[in-house]
Amino acid sequence: MAMMRCATPAPGREVIKILLFAVALLGLVATLAPPPARARRWHALSETIFGNRPLLDGSGTISLDAPYRALDAALVPIQITLAEGRNVKSVYLIIDENPAPLAARITFGPDAAPHELKLRVRVNDYTDMQAVAETADGKLYMTRRFIKASGGCSAPVGEDNAAALAGIGRMKLNLLQPFTADSPLEAQLLIRHPNFNGMQMNQLTRLYTPARFIDKADITYNSNLVLHMDSDISLSTNPAITFGLVPHGPGTLEVVAHDSQGTVFRHSFALPLASD
Repeated sequence: MAMMRCATPAPGREVIKILLFAVALLGLVATLAPPPARARRWHALSETIFGNRPLLDGSGTISLDAPYRALDAALVPIQITLAEGRNVKSVYLIIDENPAPLAARITFGPDAAPHELKLRVRVNDYTDMQAVAETADGKLYMTRRFIKASGGCSAPVGEDNAAALAGIGRMKLNLLQPFTADSPLEAQLLIRHPNFNGMQMNQLTRLYTPARFIDKADITYNSNLVLHMDSDISLSTNPAITFGLVPHGPGTLEVVAHDSQGTVFRHSFALPLASD
């Protein structure tokens, strides 16, 4: 007598969709929740930078945008967006796995329009990246992003040292909106500087190039502070800083930048620019 076999019905298309969604969701959760080693690393860093001050959920205050998988680990674009009306006085950018994790701290002055900041940074290894907003009442609000990139800190600048240092300190300013008095204005500052971080090998001599990087910059408008930046080795070669200001009529935007060898670079721009 032949035995009857019951065929197991193939899962329907909707069931497959649900299973795939569940797998994707589990992967997303695993990515968003730091593994224990990353969590321990951040705990140590946050204690070093902020002490025992509580870090609050940054939703509604600060957001961080960066590519999940960077095309160039030595030139990773970062955008920090701050909510209107939150009275943010400074922003920290922390790249956990970089040799110097505190990439930048930017403090806003009275002539700032602190809505968006854009930087280009080096990323040394797969890492969590944090942006922390400090409000005028001293509270800290944090957001996190995971970045897949590696080798950015040791990547050569793409030319020999003499060529990289040629024209060091030159600056260019681009206005990204029409100039209108008393209205927020987005601008991009470009600084010619190799930002050697001590980890790059000279391709001709095969020796490591001594560190020399922008570590401080002040931007003022008609002598009023727009922003002050403290930075470290994580800023990319030829730093680009996009920021906002509120110009109260035509005037002079002045940039004073310092590097780790004590050299001071100054440049003034008359606003509106001549080409406007």
